[in-house]
Amino acid sequence: MTSSSLVPSPLEFEAFDELEAILDDLRTRYDETPQWEFCEGFMAAVICTRRPIDADEYLPVLLGTPDGGEAPDAESGSFASDEQRDRFLTLWNRRWNEVVTALDAEVNSLEDENCYHPEVMDIRGAVAEMPPEERAAFQGEELPAFAQVWALGFMFAVESWPEEWAAPRDKDAAKWLDSALLAMVAMTEDDDATPELSPLSEDGAPSTSVARLNAFGEAIWAVYDLRELWTTMGPRVETLRKEATPGRNDLCRCGSGKKYKKCHGAG
Repeated sequence: MTSSSLVPSPLEFEAFDELEAILDDLRTRYDETPQWEFCEGFMAAVICTRRPIDADEYLPVLLGTPDGGEAPDAESGSFASDEQRDRFLTLWNRRWNEVVTALDAEVNSLEDENCYHPEVMDIRGAVAEMPPEERAAFQGEELPAFAQVWALGFMFAVESWPEEWAAPRDKDAAKWLDSALLAMVAMTEDDDATPELSPLSEDGAPSTSVARLNAFGEAIWAVYDLRELWTTMGPRVETLRKEATPGRNDLCRCGSGKKYKKCHGAG
């Protein structure tokens, strides 16, 4: 088996459209169902999280679906059928494996074809290229900045499992973590600078500042840093605290009323 055969095949545009269609359907039953870009950021964060998290644990957090064995109610999301859920997971896992492979690859440039390329949208650019009559419908509406929704999804996962993202005791590792998270947090903020270019098209309408595009690159490297940090450190090890042994003349904790030395401390 060659090494190239181990690389997952990229998810096609049609597959992402299918994922969005499933999310749209979920949204008819649960209006807080996120867009795919949010899911993309959430997925990257879960992949980077210090403790491996199963789909049964993270999908209810992301999609509002019931925990295993529970029936959906008016305040939860639900797939239309088992077949729809299976199809979503099939596509989700393909993208998951693709992202894992990219984050574990040795890359030196964002232009590397093996680099992690988040599936993000340029909403502002898309609206700017609409005919005037269609663009008027978005007049006064606050549109997300480039990759902002992706970063919000990432940080939502971080905030959902704070204990897994707590700073390590090692000072250098803690600084590494803080620096990477700050790069992600920066992308959750608006891009209020003058639009200078289109991030996804050479000849597209200017919609993003150069500073924003540079920050996006830093955020991608931050994802790599976080993946390496937690992979290197491994899951947290719970400190086992040994229960203090009673003094020989203290009452035994078993409730017998006898002194420890004449009860469980005998022998």
